[in-house]
Amino acid sequence: MDIAEACVWYEGRRVGLGEEFLSSVDACIESIRRRPQMYPVIHDGYRRAPIRRFPYAVFYEHSEATATIYALFHASRDPDKWRQRVP
Repeated sequence: MDIAEACVWYEGRRVGLGEEFLSSVDACIESIRRRPQMYPVIHDGYRRAPIRRFPYAVFYEHSEATATIYALFHASRDPDKWRQRVP
C-alpha cells in the first residue's frame, strides 16, 4: 500500500484521519531532514523512522548531506519487502 492508498483507507475509517496520517508522515520526514542520524541503523546503513500514531515506518539511508527515502511500510508487512526497494 502506498501513501495515497493508506490515506484513502484511513479517511474511509474516519473523516479527517487520512489527513492526520499525511501530517504524521510529513512530520516524520521533517524529523529525518532535521536530524537524520537520530533513528537507528537497522540493516547495512539503512535506518527506520516510525510514523507517530500510525503503524508505519519510513526506511531511508543517510550520507553526509543527503537522506534518501526508499520506502514507507506498514509494520505488519514482511520486513524483507522493504529491502527489495533499496539499491
